[in-house]
Parts: sequence; C-alpha cells; structure tokens
Amino acid sequence: MIIGVPKEIKEDEKRVSLVPSGVQMLTQSGHRVLVENDAGVGAGFSDEEYRQAGAEIFESGQALWQEAQMIVKVKEPLPGEYQLIQDGQIILTFLHLAAVPQLARVLAEKKAVAVAYETIEGPNRSLPLLEPMSEIAGRMATQIGARLLESTFGGRGVLMGGVPGVPPADVVIIGGGTVGVTATRVAIGMGAQVTILDINSQRLREIYRLFDGRIVSLMSNSYSLERVVQYADLLIGAVLLPGGRAPRLVTEEMVKTMKPGAVIIDVAIDQGGIVETIDRVTTHSSPTYSKHGVLHYAVPNMPGAVPRTATFALTNVTTGFVLELANKGYKAAFAENEMLAAGANVVHGHFVHPAVAEAVNMDYTPLNRVLQQF
Repeated sequence: MIIGVPKEIKEDEKRVSLVPSGVQMLTQSGHRVLVENDAGVGAGFSDEEYRQAGAEIFESGQALWQEAQMIVKVKEPLPGEYQLIQDGQIILTFLHLAAVPQLARVLAEKKAVAVAYETIEGPNRSLPLLEPMSEIAGRMATQIGARLLESTFGGRGVLMGGVPGVPPADVVIIGGGTVGVTATRVAIGMGAQVTILDINSQRLREIYRLFDGRIVSLMSNSYSLERVVQYADLLIGAVLLPGGRAPRLVTEEMVKTMKPGAVIIDVAIDQGGIVETIDRVTTHSSPTYSKHGVLHYAVPNMPGAVPRTATFALTNVTTGFVLELANKGYKAAFAENEMLAAGANVVHGHFVHPAVAEAVNMDYTPLNRVLQQF
C-alpha cells in the first residue's frame, strides 16, 4: 500500500503522524511511505531521518495526496485540504466530525474510508488512541490554567497552592474521564482545592478512592453545576461523548456568576465544547478571550504545543493500526479487529458510526452492511 504523511496545516500544529521508526516498520513490510518535506520538523524529525527509514520525501503536498492510497494525519483535514481527498482514499486521523459536519459531508461525497482515532474502542469502552492525548491535555489544562490565573495574563491573581494563611485556588473539573483525572492529579500536586463532577456515581467513588478523599466529588446536574461554577477560580471542561457532540452543560447565566478574572479551559472544544460562552475556537498563538469578565481558553489541539512528547505518545498507539490497515486492507482489518472497526466513521458515502451519524444529522448504516456491498 502507498501511505502518505502530509504536513499538518492547522495553525500551531507541529505534531506529525508517523515517526521514522514507524516508517521503517511499514517499509520493511513492503509498503511505500510518502512524507511531505518538513512534515516532522516541528516534532524534531528531519527529512533525512525519514529517508534513512525508507520514506520518499515529497516536495508537493498535493502530489502526495494524489498518489497515496492511505493518508495518515494527526488532525482533521481542513477546508484547504478537502479538494485533495481522493475518491475511496483511506483517511486515518483525529476527525471529531461532530464539530465539523462540513468535513463529514465531504468525506461521504468522496466515498472515503474515514477512520477516527477518537472512536477506536478497546475493552470496557476504553479509547486507547485518544487516551495519551487526553493525558497530555489534562496535564496541560491545569498547567495552563495556573498561568492564566496570574494577573499578567488577565486572571484573578491567585496562586494555585496558596501560601500559609492564604487559601489555595478552587479548581472545578467537569468530567471524570482521563482528562479530568489527569487534570485533578496535577491540580492536587500544585496544592489546589479540587471539586470534580461526573454523571456516574461509581466513577466518582473510584476517583475519590484514587485520591484518598483529597477531593470534593459531586454528581453532575444543573443544580450542582450552578453552585460550583460560582466559586471556581479555574473551571476545566473534560466531558467526552465518543463520536458525539459535547453537551452544553455550563450556561451563559452560570458564567455570569463567576468571579472576575476566573478562568475557563474547555478541553471538549474539539467536540463543540461544554460551555455556552465558548463561541469561538482559539489558537496557541492567540489562546484566550474575555467574556463577562471571565477568561476563556478554547484551543482544540492542546497537545500540539508539546509536539515531540505528543508525537511519540500518539504514534506509540497508532502505528500498529496503520500497519494493520496497510497489511490487510480496510475490509479484512475491520472484519478481524473490532477495535479498528469501531473507529470507522464514514465508509463509501455511508455513516457507519451511530453517534457520528446522529451528531451530523445523517442516516446511520451498520458497517457490516456497507462492507457486504464492496
């Protein structure tokens, strides 16, 4: 198979979808790997390292897209790349189609085989390809929030851990998944007072035990949210519905009750966000805006700010799936690997993931029915 690794064009995105060792695995298995020039520079990988691993370096991203049978990316294709998608091409990347229905329609029109990292499911509904990026985003959410609380950045001027005689910051985390737990761990390490909310009581018990009771845990409902949002110095949105659009849980009226200079970091922004006042996507170079006196941070590719760490973490878990698709082809790979089949979002014009289909208001067709046609 011919596998293409284009340069990421999303603003401030410096990750790359394959490291040289992954390229070597593919070329040793008999596949051609095309890498756009300087695709790995942001993460610290030179074109020469890719050549030594067996890759062909392409000066033209357009030529790469035209020749590759499978495109492996980090972030979803942007509008400038839509016309580059080839009919029937396999696209493997973070797609988050619930937030970009236009891309969903393009993939359907192109009859692409679109596989999303974020919906590949392991045992017990784990998300093995999303998890390392969620761990990074959780760590970064608390780390960035601590900086934004400084008055220099427009925050309240509150130190996360306080000092003797002065209370610590109040950190409120909505969602008890990987992002929420990782953010909690860092916040506790900084000495903050942490309140975490989730809709699953068993999950709250697990988190409470994990942190030896050093947190406040609450069932997530509108009453609880109204109360805790008011006293939050730092509010972190960490809710995930695999394949679906994030629910709007924090209303504008709630935001209006927050302290002047409080900070909101909505990690769920790549799925539409859970905060009603998050009405725009921000970037690493211009990450915040103020509304109702509250600082809002809505960067959808947070791990892109630590591209070397994030690239290794991502490719550690994605390369095996790339190799499986290349070795077997998508039909056999889907048939033999339930985890990979769960990652299929759009196949030959059909929406084969129920949550994605619902989110973009399209008809759902079971994957096995689609595969029987081809």
